[in-house]
Amino acid sequence: MKNNVSAVIGTQWGDEGKGKIVDLFSEKADYVVRFHGGNNAGHTVIVDDKKYPFHLIPSGILHPNAIGVIANGVIIDLEVLVSEIENLQANGINLKKKLVISPRCHLILPYHKALDSAYEMIRGKNERSSQWIGKLGTTGRGIGPAFADKVSYNGIRIYELLEWENFVEKFTFQTKIKNKILNTFKVTPINIRKELKKLSRLREIILPFVKDTYLLLQKALDENKNILFEGAHGVMLDIDFSPYPFSTGSNVITGSVNTGAGIAVQKIATVWGVVKAYTSRVGGGPFPTEITDQLANTIREKGGEYGTTTGRPRRVGWLDLEAVKFACQISSVTDIALTKIDVLSGLKKIKVCIDYKLKGKPISYSSCGYSELSTLTPIYKEFPGWEEDITNIRRFKDLPKNCREYLEFIENFLRTPIKIISTGPSREEYIKL
Repeated sequence: MKNNVSAVIGTQWGDEGKGKIVDLFSEKADYVVRFHGGNNAGHTVIVDDKKYPFHLIPSGILHPNAIGVIANGVIIDLEVLVSEIENLQANGINLKKKLVISPRCHLILPYHKALDSAYEMIRGKNERSSQWIGKLGTTGRGIGPAFADKVSYNGIRIYELLEWENFVEKFTFQTKIKNKILNTFKVTPINIRKELKKLSRLREIILPFVKDTYLLLQKALDENKNILFEGAHGVMLDIDFSPYPFSTGSNVITGSVNTGAGIAVQKIATVWGVVKAYTSRVGGGPFPTEITDQLANTIREKGGEYGTTTGRPRRVGWLDLEAVKFACQISSVTDIALTKIDVLSGLKKIKVCIDYKLKGKPISYSSCGYSELSTLTPIYKEFPGWEEDITNIRRFKDLPKNCREYLEFIENFLRTPIKIISTGPSREEYIKL
């Protein structure tokens, strides 16, 4: 592998099972790097029947030799980060030499979360509206307002935390401005003194982990170390290539490794596209292959489709290969890890979307905005299902015939090899091809 650098990218609307795939690859990784997003993403890794939820710290850090890096492209809620640090340490994981955080990371501050909730309240009550005036279904974690401050030169970074007086001055200035906005929404303003006291305590906990991550990763490249970049969201939520504004606040595609961690994309030898055997998404916005009947409840319960971050029930639908094909192309996916195929066991019929039509004419995902995606007709191919429980199967040839045919169709449609098949939620439940 050139430079031993690889990336794991979600190819759908998130929740594809990236955490487990990252965990599998992290066994041989020297560094596992988060490069975008915030704590609106969540990865869950199950080891020895114990669940480890992750929101900011790279999930690959569970492996003894892997160093977790939170690079500059990540926005950080200090409360969430400290909670994760304390949880891992309580479970016997010593992070002293295993976690590094970039001082360039922007902070999610209390007023960002207040503004996020206020904006959603003002947008209206229609969570499924395809119009921008409806609720977007954000997680309420302050992601959008924090990224907005970042690009409008109003952001505050971990860098500012290095000099407390500097941070206090900037935080006070920004909070006074935000409180004026919150007052117009009739939302309780932020108590500056109270929040500074809390932030001061959190600051003391995270500062020992702060270090120049750019130099660290460049040195790792020079020493031919194994570096794994851990994507947090799915491509369908990319700020530029989603049905905006139903998106996340950051770029998700492979190219964001360069801006979010300082490593040129040419250094990445392998891009793993994680594809769930069906589709799910959280929040509002168009969802062409959505299922809304009892079958949706069956898949949701069997697949545990509830947000790691919010606990909200996810919307579920059939696999949308038109969208996944776009995600694989734009992120230069070289290999596919297919997840949650076990959830489809027991279904008599399985559908997969292979094309879109709008007003009777073919249309590609890249030509669609939220209006087109909410009104187009998905074109399906139907497959017979299988009854067998496949969680204990470890060889492709031992999978049920109908399951193999479904997987082979996906591989041929995407023109990209499936190299990993996850057959269950636990670390050891997978097939390697």
